[in-house]
Amino acid sequence: MNIVFVPLYIKYIGIEAYGLIGLFAVMQTWLSLLDMGTASTLNREMGRFTGGAQSPGFIRDLLRSVEAMVVIIACLITFGIWASAGWLASEWLQAEDLPVATVEQALSIMGVVFGLQFVSGIYRSSLIGLQKQVLFNAINAASATIRGLGALAVLAWFSPTIEAFVIWQLVIAGLTFLILMVSTYACLPAINRRGRLSLQTLKQIGGYAGGALGIAFLSLLLTQIDKVLLSRLLTLSEYGHYMLAFLVASGLSILLLPIVQTWFPRLSQLHAGNDNSALIKAYHEGAQLVSVIVGSATVALIIFAEDILWLWTQNEELAKAASGLVRVLAFGNLLNSFLTMPYLVQLAYGWTGFALRVNALSVALIVPAIFWAVPEFGAMGAAWIWVGLNVGYMSVGAYFMYRRILTAEKWRWYRNDIAYPMLSASAMAGLLLLIIPETNSHWIRLIEIILASCMILVSAACGAPNILKLVYSSIFLNRRQEVMSS
Repeated sequence: MNIVFVPLYIKYIGIEAYGLIGLFAVMQTWLSLLDMGTASTLNREMGRFTGGAQSPGFIRDLLRSVEAMVVIIACLITFGIWASAGWLASEWLQAEDLPVATVEQALSIMGVVFGLQFVSGIYRSSLIGLQKQVLFNAINAASATIRGLGALAVLAWFSPTIEAFVIWQLVIAGLTFLILMVSTYACLPAINRRGRLSLQTLKQIGGYAGGALGIAFLSLLLTQIDKVLLSRLLTLSEYGHYMLAFLVASGLSILLLPIVQTWFPRLSQLHAGNDNSALIKAYHEGAQLVSVIVGSATVALIIFAEDILWLWTQNEELAKAASGLVRVLAFGNLLNSFLTMPYLVQLAYGWTGFALRVNALSVALIVPAIFWAVPEFGAMGAAWIWVGLNVGYMSVGAYFMYRRILTAEKWRWYRNDIAYPMLSASAMAGLLLLIIPETNSHWIRLIEIILASCMILVSAACGAPNILKLVYSSIFLNRRQEVMSS
């Protein structure tokens, strides 16, 4: 929804006004760190609650205590944005067509929208932790649809202004906040008292929350530092190619979101219940699912990078210039995605210190590496540094992790969860490269890419033993049980 309506938003309110929306998105990314790790902590504790590690009273007290803390932070952020809106509008932003007063008013309303979304984050995390992903995604999808279509209707039929746009965002943010809050409390078991503020409860989660905050900050720094440094080290044209390639390659990370939402609370629940065999089984299923879904998509993107860029941009020269960067960055992102399940199981165990140390070391290494590689090799040097960093994670980082937890699962992870599905996908991709004919037709090429991607996905699934068992049990065993019962 965020992508589909963008051209129409720009048509009605102009590129300058839409630039304010882009600024709001950047502010959201950085200010989200101010939740101090509470979102990740609530997710984990709700998962532990479903595993019997926490009482209903504790979990209600925790939610109420976190609510109070997050509401205070949200109010401070909203006030800060309101207080600085005038300075931002007149001194920081270089608006040419929009009046300063309009920009200031829009920023002030955005501050309230962010405050509501900030508080809503604790209910999102709670629902996911309670393993109510279907309910959460239904609310999320409905909210996004109404937000997008409603904004378009407001701009087209009532007022094509940035003020109308942000007021509609405010209305939907408020409704979404109320629905998420009511849904969260409805999913908690009833007790004979209300949740209450408890400093003792907050102290119990303080260590994990602090670790989660540190990891989030270092991860954000690690993934954004190259963009900051490259804007200084590259020409504007080279930087544009890098950012375009990064946008395409990072799109694969969207495929990880439902896996993370589903597996993290499940792993937390199993660890809380000391069900080690089920935890190991779930761990390998999740790891193989990452390889099948993200791995097959990455292989397809790598072999069809130039064609995909050509179909998207309709610019053959740009597609040729950026396709090499897309391939390298996508490969680096794939290696990083393999580490998703190891990272989630660390959080499920409450072990945040390892990821903190690894990310801190990575930040210390990547900055001098970029300063050395970019003047010598350009943007491609920065892309290969990202690959090298993730090779280090896959080898050295994984070695130390498996020394402490899941100590007997390392080689099974390398072999069954990564090597088998990726070799199957790569073999199919190599075969397709030999037999797919070249064409100058956009539509025919698009159909070829879609069919090839499906074949690569099936091949990757055939190389994942746990996924094959899941598919077999879901389709054939359930069907057999239905026949027998009938």
